[in-house]
Amino acid sequence: MPAPDPDRLYDLLPQFHRLRDAETGGPLRALLAVLAEQVELVDADVQALYEDWFIETAADWAVPYLGDLVGYRMLRGYEEAVSRGDQAAQRLAARLAPRADVADTVANRRRKGTLPLLEELARTVADWPARAVEILPLLAAHQPIRLYPNSRAAANARTGYGGGYVDVRRGADLDLLGSPFDSTARGSAGAHGPPAVGVFLWRLKPYSITRAPAYCIDRARNLFTFSILGNNQPLVANPEPEPGPAHLAGAANVPAFIRRRALADALPDYYGPGKSFQIWRDGEEEPVPLADLVVADLTRWAYRPRGRQVAVDPVLGRIAFSPRTAPRTGVWVTYHHAFSDDTGGGEYPRPHQSTVDKYLVGPGEHGGIMAAFRQWRADQQQGQAGPEAVIEITDSGAYQEQIEFALEPGERLEVRAAEGTRPVIRLLDWYSNRPDALLVRGPATEAETESEDGCCPPRARLVLDGLLIAGRGVHVTGPLGAVVLRHCTLVPGWSLEPHCEPSHPEEPSLVLEDTTACVQIERSILGTILVIANEVDTDPLPIHLTDSVLDATATDREALSAPECRHAHAILSVRRSTIIGEVHTHAIRLGENSIFHGRVHVARRGLGCLRFCYSTPGSRTPRRYRCQPDGVRGEVEQLRVRPRFTSTRYGTPGYAQLAADCAVEISRGAEDGSELGAFHDLFQPQRLDNLRARLTEFLPAGLTAATIFVS
Repeated sequence: MPAPDPDRLYDLLPQFHRLRDAETGGPLRALLAVLAEQVELVDADVQALYEDWFIETAADWAVPYLGDLVGYRMLRGYEEAVSRGDQAAQRLAARLAPRADVADTVANRRRKGTLPLLEELARTVADWPARAVEILPLLAAHQPIRLYPNSRAAANARTGYGGGYVDVRRGADLDLLGSPFDSTARGSAGAHGPPAVGVFLWRLKPYSITRAPAYCIDRARNLFTFSILGNNQPLVANPEPEPGPAHLAGAANVPAFIRRRALADALPDYYGPGKSFQIWRDGEEEPVPLADLVVADLTRWAYRPRGRQVAVDPVLGRIAFSPRTAPRTGVWVTYHHAFSDDTGGGEYPRPHQSTVDKYLVGPGEHGGIMAAFRQWRADQQQGQAGPEAVIEITDSGAYQEQIEFALEPGERLEVRAAEGTRPVIRLLDWYSNRPDALLVRGPATEAETESEDGCCPPRARLVLDGLLIAGRGVHVTGPLGAVVLRHCTLVPGWSLEPHCEPSHPEEPSLVLEDTTACVQIERSILGTILVIANEVDTDPLPIHLTDSVLDATATDREALSAPECRHAHAILSVRRSTIIGEVHTHAIRLGENSIFHGRVHVARRGLGCLRFCYSTPGSRTPRRYRCQPDGVRGEVEQLRVRPRFTSTRYGTPGYAQLAADCAVEISRGAEDGSELGAFHDLFQPQRLDNLRARLTEFLPAGLTAATIFVS
């Protein structure tokens, strides 16, 4: 909108009146400026009323009224979400009433009952890629109850006679058995049930890694994994847009895991620029030719490529070269993997907040992170840089160096990934006589920070944004103001074994030793936090955990504690997070919409509260409000209510994702009816309810649809 013009009405007056008004000091101009302000408000209100006639531009409060005009049925909770007004409520309102779904209501009714419409509903209503399948035509035989048990048909049903047959020579069809693309007819004992239509949904999203180094297996120079951590990581397809509204989704249109046979049959559809994956060797500009690729099962690395062949296993995310033509200077890969949400280090969009004194690290820029840090120090000495700086890494490469940030009072340093990159900091075993962590330290003593007038300048602040740190953890010491981890991954257990087991499960990812830093962790994944502090002379450290996963790699290990499993001298605040492991801390100021999957033991129960959380039975917590499993009785019921995850191993696609059969007290136990834990803001229960309501509305009369989660 243009800036308000206070002389809007004054300029309409004849020049004679304006001259006379100027001679008297301008009282008329001042009066008209006040009136013009009110005219601007009226104009803005008229413009807003005009925009509210259209679903694309209408205010949130007007969406249900426009929906009512076309018969759109709103889910419960929308009015409450709009009235709250905060950002979380706005995201919830967008899930309860997607504007695109309201806009397409009339057009969708003309396509009622078609499979492409059901898939489009899943995309517009729930934002999930989907494939709709008619199940009844795939049912080869069924057993009529009215003929049971004395009829010949019942005997045939019991023995399987009259069911469908499978041609074992059609390997491509057999490879699809049990998948959403299975078209093989089968008997009533199969997976297909009474629903007429099955809508298969992919909850996991595809995330790209671009031109990143692969991991070379230590025992061989010709064997690699796509994941730089050395673990098996299944590849997923980069979905292609569907050609038209009448098109049924295929394997190339959804973020499905790539199968070996599918890749072998259609390798050009998955390999190449802009597609699912690419491989480079020895720093060459051109990727490995398509003709050199072969698809193989590399479970035990038994397959031996010949000549220039490059074997690829998409199920395990592995690459094998011939020993005679093994790469000499490295392998780089572009690929896609699956995960639930924008959490941890990744190439997804992230908000950048600071732009001052930017030092770039990457190809053609500073050679390393510490080189950029030393350049900032040199510029400060020459008066060319201030106390704030940003070190931005411009590629998805791996940086192996000794990193130590010594910050002075009043300084602010941000180390972040550039847009569309996911750099990896690999902390290796450099020294034999001291730890090799990423070290962050403040001034030697607090007294050194005092100025001449006796006032203390603000303490230093460090921000890590968009990084993946492996091999060691982060060590913070000395007087600091704040340490912020935003969209970062501090690999739980430091590194991973091939099957995603942590290599050092008991080692901490973050050590806070004799520091004053306020720790803020936002949308990150990290391992154990260890607090070493003087409990007599210092106050407890504030630790804020938001939309993150704190993983001790096991529920009986310490996720937050002091050495020897004592109480950490810290006050913890947890919002919408998942903690796997035990928490031993001074106090919990607030726990909200979170999962404590491990015992909690606080020293001060009178401080703080837990609300809408799950905590393991037997925990010592502050006062609780509507937490689980407080609402159930009996040991059996408590076992039913405990969280169930698709996986609790970092590196697997379903890491920290609630299982589809998780108890409703967990999957819908948050304050707003969403799930507890780190993926609360996905609002998956509301999306599912909305989708089921729309499917019921647009199915033919008498038919039912089942929603089935594929991932």
